[in-house]
Formats: sequence, C-alpha cells, structure tokens
Amino acid sequence: MIREKQPQREVIIDLTGPDGNVFALMAYAKQFARQLGYSKEDQDQLLELMTSGDYENLVGVFDDHFGSFVILER
Repeated sequence: MIREKQPQREVIIDLTGPDGNVFALMAYAKQFARQLGYSKEDQDQLLELMTSGDYENLVGVFDDHFGSFVILER
C-alpha cells in the first residue's frame, strides 16, 4: 500500500543525547514559546523559571509547558 506522507504530530527529544543538554532544551523552549505566541516577557519568565533550579527542574518546567506535544525520552 502506498499512502500520502503524514505530518509528524509529535516531537521527540532524547534527553540522553545532544538535544538533552540545558542549552538545547532552552533553545527548544524559546522556539516553541515563540511559535505558540508567548510574549517576549513570557518567554523571558519561562527561561528564568527553567534556570531557577537544577536540571530536573528545567526538564519539569519544559514538560509542564510543552508536554502536550513534546515527548521527552531518557
């Protein structure tokens, strides 16, 4: 069977790879926030919240904001 190419509906980020480092996750967060229409102030607050704790805090905040369409894998 041949079908039309389907758009990928979910984004998967492997936390054990290069996309799982702090700077990559912050870049993803900023990109997704822009795409979702967050204001500049909201983007800054999000990044401040992400960096207000350790790595697990950062991942948790990321998941809280973008977990509905981003899958984080360990």
